Parts: sequence; C-alpha cells; structure tokens
Amino acid sequence: MKTTKLFAVAALSAFAAFGAHADEADGSQFAINFNSTRSVAEVKAEALTPVKVNNGSTGFIGVTKSGLDRSDVRAEAISALRNGEIPQGEIGYM
Repeated sequence: MKTTKLFAVAALSAFAAFGAHADEADGSQFAINFNSTRSVAEVKAEALTPVKVNNGSTGFIGVTKSGLDRSDVRAEAISALRNGEIPQGEIGYM
C-alpha cells in the first residue's frame, strides 16, 4: 500500500513539474521588438571596417616617472602594512 502511494505521489509531482516548465525553450517570450533605422548593407559595411584601438583599449595611459627608488617604495609599503594603513581580507576599512 505504501509503495503504491509513493509511486502515485511521484507520478503526480513529475506531471506537475512538466506542466510548470511548459514554455518556449529558447526564451522567445522575452524577445524585444525594435525597428532598425539602418539598412543591412550599411551594417555589413561597418562590420568590415576595422575599429581604431587606442592604447590597446585598456585604459592604460602610460608609464610615469615617480622619482622614487624601488627600495623606497618597498619600505613605504612595509611601513604602511605595519601601521595598519592597508586593508586586509574582506572587512577592509571600517
């Protein structure tokens, strides 16, 4: 008797699960309708022209001269770490 009820509950839950997911698999119900203002030929021509990239498009401006030695920077970093001026972990400054 228990086994029969278990199979019945499993069958009903499987049926309910299939009904809950009865929608388009590709998500087409969320598609956005828009009207293009450019022709297909114009878009294809733009796609064929190379894009100018400045500085690798990374936002890197360039190397600057600081006037400090490597050992000076290292000493300042060690001092700041010892004084607790550099946040560590996920807490950071509070």
